[in-house]
Formats: sequence, structure tokens, C-alpha cells
Amino acid sequence: MSFFKLVATSGAARAGVLSTRHGDIPTPAFMPVGTQATVKALTPEEVEGTGARLLIMNTYHLWLRPGPEVVLEHGGLHGFCRWPHAIATDSGGFQAFSLAERVKLGEEGFEFSSHLDGSRHLLTPEESMRVQGMLGSDIAMQLDVCPPGRSPLPELVGAVERTTRWAERCLAARKEGQALFGIVQGGTDVELRLQHAEALSRLPLDGLALGGFSVGEPPVDMHRALSVIGPRLDPERPHYLMGVGTPADLVRAIGAGVDIFDCVMPTRNARNGQAFVAGGKLVVKNARYRHDLSPLEPGCSCPVCRAGYTRSYLRHLYVAREILAHRLLTLHNLHFYERLVFEAREAIGEQRYEQFAQARLAEFGA
Repeated sequence: MSFFKLVATSGAARAGVLSTRHGDIPTPAFMPVGTQATVKALTPEEVEGTGARLLIMNTYHLWLRPGPEVVLEHGGLHGFCRWPHAIATDSGGFQAFSLAERVKLGEEGFEFSSHLDGSRHLLTPEESMRVQGMLGSDIAMQLDVCPPGRSPLPELVGAVERTTRWAERCLAARKEGQALFGIVQGGTDVELRLQHAEALSRLPLDGLALGGFSVGEPPVDMHRALSVIGPRLDPERPHYLMGVGTPADLVRAIGAGVDIFDCVMPTRNARNGQAFVAGGKLVVKNARYRHDLSPLEPGCSCPVCRAGYTRSYLRHLYVAREILAHRLLTLHNLHFYERLVFEAREAIGEQRYEQFAQARLAEFGA
């Protein structure tokens, strides 16, 4: 059985199926972020109830704490966190970008000063694959170099070339049976991105991820680049846009041929008192909702709205700093994202994605 099967297209938008050891995942798909082997504030059963069938967890953080040996004692991440469906693991490359002041980059890999205790650790392509193998994820990411947005061309070229070399090293070190995605870099330089995608496509990688977006460049530049790059990626492999983004970002990127997404936004925004609704974002802490007896989103099928929790009550929970506010808002937001990709899949299957996208973007005011 092939890892990825394309089942429908509508323009450049694609619907397909990822086949993993822990089940099939229909695409387009949104992966909730479980950095520390947990989606913040929710149980695995609650995350499963949103419709999610693929989570992403983080190699760097789990490498430092609790350590891959502890996870392996549980049989891998699935036994460790009790998630029965598919898991992807990021390689640690993005942490080298986000923790740049603690990192030294060399050809061998990244030397980190731990954000926990300052101890030194060398993360090489081989070490990243060893750790991801012990974590037992269904999909591993290659270790890559993620340059900041608007980096000068020589820096982008250097990142691309090193990422290609590291992809070859990751392939040589990966665990048998674990899918491996290469990561396309190049900033918003479309020609460089296309050259890198072509170079990675010559390697026996199972999927292609687009890294280095939403790292400081204007969103309009990202979408301009995606509109050219996405439709030209290898159609036989799944396309994953890393760390992006808003609901409008997803709608636009699906239209450019992206299949998989992850982003902390639905969970992080929930902890900041923001709910995603059809008209955009609703900030529950605002005083205007103190006496509002409406649900977060009328007609929403999530457990929070179905149960009749009002905006007034949710505002009270948030202002009172009750943990339940984080839980309920996170649950609603993840349902919102999973419903969005479900509706996108339906629209692609019915050959009406362009009309769907226009309608949703208009709702979002984007």
C-alpha cells in the first residue's frame, strides 16, 4: 500500500489519504500540536472527539525531557501519551531557529544550550533520527536549517544546501517503517524553493514539507510564494506546510495544493481568551460579553456550544482564571479547525473548492 493516495482534485486543491501504521488520515488534515506529548488542556479522548487523527510532537523537547529512553519504556509515544492514532514528530530544526541565542550551527548539527538547565547537547541528523525512532512516531521530519524571514540570499542558499545534505544523512539513519519527510527551504525566493523541492524530490523521501514560512515575512509574501510553489511540488507525495496558520491561511494554502498543516494558534489563542468563529476571532474577556447568553458560535456542533456554555460564563471563567476556560476554548477551537478541513475535503470532492474558499475568506474578512 502506498503511503499517500490522491483521491480528488479541484483546481490545485487536493484531497487524499495518508496510510500509516495507526490508521488512514484523510487530507487536507490539520494536526493539533502536542509539543510535550500532550495537546495542552485536553485529554487524548477529547482531542480524538474533534476529528483529529494525526498529532505532531516535538523531538527537541522530548529529547531533553523526559528523554527518549523513558518514552521507549512505554513502547513509544502512543503508549506514553495514550494516543491511538497517528503521530508525527518535528526534528528539532525549528527549535534551532526559535532558540537561536542558545544554538551554534555547524555542518555536524546544532549544539544547543538547554533551555531547562543550560547543559550542552549536540543534535545531528543522525541523533534526531535516533530519537525519533525511539519515540516511535509514524512520520518523522528531517533535521533542517530554518533561516529567519527576509534573510539575505547567501544565507538562504546555505540553508538549502545544508538541509539537502542533512536529508541524505537522515535517510541513511532512519528507522525502518517510519515515514520521513524532507523539508523545503528557501524563504520567499520562489526559484530557490523550486530548486530545493526538485533536489529533495530526487531522494526517496515519503513527503515534502514546506518549512521556513511564517518566520517573520509578511503573510502576503508567503501566500504569493505558496501559490507558485504548491502546485509544482511532486504530486505523488503529500505536501505539509509547517507551523501555519490562521483559518484564512489554511484556506488559501489548500487552494495551492497543501495537504497537511499544524499550528499552535487554536490552542495558544484559547489560553489567551480567543475563540475562532465563522466571523473571525471572538475575544471572550471583552466586557461586552458579560451578559451575553449566546453560545460561542450559534450552530456550532462542538461539545462546548452544544452544551450551551454561554459567552458570559466563558468570560467569567477566563477573568476568574479558571482552568476550565482554557479547556473549553481549546476544545472549541480545535473543533473549528477540524471542521474547516473536513468541509474543505468535501468541497474538493464535489469540485467546488474555489467557491468554498471565496465564501470562507469572505466570512473571515480576509
